[in-house]
Order: sequence, then structure tokens, then C-alpha cells
Amino acid sequence: MNVLYERILPGGGMWSQTISRGKLLRLNDLEGGANVCALFYNAAEPVERYNMPDTLKGQHTFQLTEGHCLHSDMGRLFASIVRDTAGWHDTVCGCSDAKLVREKYGELTYQQARNGFHRNARDNFLIELGKHGLGKRDLVPNLNFFSKVVADEAGKLTYLSGASPAGAEIDLRLEMDSLVVLTNCQHPLDPNPVYSPKPVKITVFPAEPTLSDDLCLNSRPENWRAWQNTQDYYALRA
Repeated sequence: MNVLYERILPGGGMWSQTISRGKLLRLNDLEGGANVCALFYNAAEPVERYNMPDTLKGQHTFQLTEGHCLHSDMGRLFASIVRDTAGWHDTVCGCSDAKLVREKYGELTYQQARNGFHRNARDNFLIELGKHGLGKRDLVPNLNFFSKVVADEAGKLTYLSGASPAGAEIDLRLEMDSLVVLTNCQHPLDPNPVYSPKPVKITVFPAEPTLSDDLCLNSRPENWRAWQNTQDYYALRA
């Protein structure tokens, strides 16, 4: 495919860009064990953002993988997961903050380690959101790509180490012009006592046309309806 954009995001790094609908965003877990925290906003009207409850209840799922869609809080679609070699992405555990990172990994400041200092996902999100005129009130429950978390019969959540192998990829077809915000800090439930966030590769391609037999749109009636709502939204905006 024709590569439109490519970048390596180092461990602990942050990134945000507007990606137009009809593009394919690929994330590649280069070394295995990455955790990419992600948020999505309508690029034109960022009051519309990714909605975790609607995404899960509409698709009768706890995790995301190929065939699933990312829903907004206005009944539309941000993206469809058209390919996934990792197989499981966490939707409910949120992200790390400064207190968690300090207690878990110890404090290592910029003055001590320069760009190797200990970062946390919440602060990274706020830095990136600030570049787009957004802030604390715009933080919502995020996705954790490449992380697998399971629940036992009592509801206890457990992070499964090694669930994402080196080279695992996920492809998201953007259905809406989206502000995508990423940070690859370790998952809040990761039992590893060492601060060691992993690098990921970000690539953007043109997406293939969406066909009537599309796996994602036909996997649940709610996905099809949300896709139609998205088409209506753009019908007079061309």
C-alpha cells in the first residue's frame, strides 16, 4: 500500500494528529508487550469523542479485535478494526497517572534522566490535548491497544503478560475525520516492576473502499446504523 505517513513512537512517547476519513491507521508492536493508550475525537467538533460504554454494549463485547468498531457518543463511528493480529485490546482499565508510576517504578525526573524520565499516560494525554485546545474535562475512558485483561468469576481483572507478540499489528479504517491521540506508557495493571514502555510504529495508508459485505459493519446491527449516521453527517459537508 502507498504509505502516506510513518513514524516510530518511542516507549513513553506521545503523539496526536488529525486523520481524515478513508485512511487506514496501522499500529505495530515492534518488540512485543507494548501498550498504546488511545483517544479519538471528531476533528471538526471535538465535543464528540470516543464512547467506551456504547462501543461495548452495542457489540456485546468486553474487548476489541478485528470486526469491531469504535463508537462516538453521538451515535457515529470513529473507526472500524479491519485487521488485527494481536487478537485482544483492553477497553476498561484506563491509563496510568503520576502517582501510580511513582509508586510502582520510583521517581525519575527529566533533570535526572533527560528524555528517559518516567512518564505517565494521563499527563501525556493532557500535553497532547492541550495542543488542540482541549484539557482535563475532555479526558474520557481510553483504549489500550495490544493489552489483554481478563476477568474471573468474581470480577477481578488480571493483565496477561506476553499477549501481544513482537510484530503484532492492528489496522483501523477511519470512518470520521478524527483527532487521534496516542501515548505508549505501560498498562496500569502490568505487573512488570521495571519501567520499560515499548516502541510502536505508526503508519497511515489510503483505505480500501467500504463494501456492502464489510465484516465490521455487518458484525452487529448497531455498527451498521452508526455507519449510516456517519454517512448522513458527511452528506452535505463535501
